[in-house]
Amino acid sequence: MLDREGFRPNVGIILLNARNQVFWGKRLKTHSWQFPQGGIKPGESPEQAMFRELHEEVGLRREHVEIVARTRDWLRYEVPEHFIRRESRGHYRGQKQIWFLLRQLGRDTDINLRATDHPEFDAWRWNDYWVPLEMVIEFKRGVYELALTELARFLPRMQAHPQNRYLRNGSRPPRREGLPPADEALSAAPDCPGE
Repeated sequence: MLDREGFRPNVGIILLNARNQVFWGKRLKTHSWQFPQGGIKPGESPEQAMFRELHEEVGLRREHVEIVARTRDWLRYEVPEHFIRRESRGHYRGQKQIWFLLRQLGRDTDINLRATDHPEFDAWRWNDYWVPLEMVIEFKRGVYELALTELARFLPRMQAHPQNRYLRNGSRPPRREGLPPADEALSAAPDCPGE
C-alpha cells in the first residue's frame, strides 16, 4: 500500500522500561539494530497497526503496555534505490511513519521474539533513550532522531538531545506531512515492498 507520492504508511515503536531505557532489537541474521516498526494494512488505523506489530515483533499485547505519546505528523524517509526490490522501483520511494512511545507495564519475561512464525529480531536489549544513532542504517537516522526528539518531552526529567546533527552539519531533517485524525483508517492502495 503506497500513498500518491510513493511512501508506504508505517508505524514505529519506542518501548520504554521503568528506567526510561528503550527496547532495541537486532534484525534477524544481521548486525543491524533498530526499533520495532511495520506497515499499516488497508483498513487499519496507526494505533491498530502499532499493537499488531508490537505483538508480531516483540510478543507484547495491549495489556503489557500503555501509550505515552505519539508523533503529531508523519515522519518520512526515502529508501536508496539499491535497497528497493527491482519490481517496485519507479513508484516506491520510502516510508512515512507515525511513531508511538510506549511504557512497558509487564516484565521482561513477557517479551517473546518468537511470538509468530516470522520473527523480525533474533536478540534484544535495553538501551539508554538516546541510542547510538550510528548503529541505525544511515537512511533511517534522521527519522529516528526526529521521533526521539519529539517524544522526549513526555519523559520525566529527560534532557534535550546532547547534539543536534542537523544544525551541526547543515543537512535537512526528513520531510513532515500533515496527519489525519488518529482513528482514521487508511484506505486500500496498491501493495508495496516490506519494511
